[in-house]
Amino acid sequence: MLANILKRNNVTVLGKGNQTLIFAHGFGSNQTAWRYIVPAFESDYRIVLFDHVGAGKSDLSAYNPHRYNSLSGYAHDLLEIYAELKLTNSILIAHSVSAMIGLLAALIEPHRFSRLIMIGASPRYLNDTGYIGGFEQSDLDAFYAAMSANYNAWVCGFAPLIIGDPQQPELAIEYVSTLKALRPDIASVLARTIFQSDFRDDLLRLTIPTLIVQSSQDNAVPMQVGRYLAAKIPNSQLMNINAKGHVPHLSAPQEVIQAIRAYLTQ
Repeated sequence: MLANILKRNNVTVLGKGNQTLIFAHGFGSNQTAWRYIVPAFESDYRIVLFDHVGAGKSDLSAYNPHRYNSLSGYAHDLLEIYAELKLTNSILIAHSVSAMIGLLAALIEPHRFSRLIMIGASPRYLNDTGYIGGFEQSDLDAFYAAMSANYNAWVCGFAPLIIGDPQQPELAIEYVSTLKALRPDIASVLARTIFQSDFRDDLLRLTIPTLIVQSSQDNAVPMQVGRYLAAKIPNSQLMNINAKGHVPHLSAPQEVIQAIRAYLTQ
């Protein structure tokens, strides 16, 4: 079972130390997205990296549309990794959708977590009465239609928008590559699952100390969302960083490293 789970999620374990940091990547990415962050911590912490099923070098044969038609399937995957590696009181560093996956996992088995660090997290992407998520339903409907009509063309338009930093075009090129490596049917299901989700009612139930890292310019997650998370999660802190785009661990890694290190050394 251990070998199957490690293979399924292409789990990598490295670094030193008694405390474990688990890095969870966002939509259309994989564990290599953490390559600028990990070296800053591997001399002091045990590091666990993995790919969500469907991404990177995960086992595609493990993909089941019934299991992964909600984020709870990915949350259970995460908990299975924790169980197989016998992890408790570890620190999850989660980007984008993985922040909500981590939220769900922490609500099920809170003893697995000592802290959560959420980067570019959003509990709801759709605008609502008294809530700014950043998107209208018409925006998302057009987004899904473009994915279905021509996935490769959609990728080429979506990647620069998410990277959000025209001065680093190589990052958009890289994101195009990882998005194209994601099977279009898996990408489509996951995109709808992410952008139609609403976890606002779950935030108040989270008991794990949480850091919310918010980029100053993020096309996917407005700054109001970071403030909302900080207001709703009971034991949380908001740290705004000077970074462009939704993937600051690639576009502004030193800012992210400083934010994580400051929180871990409190």
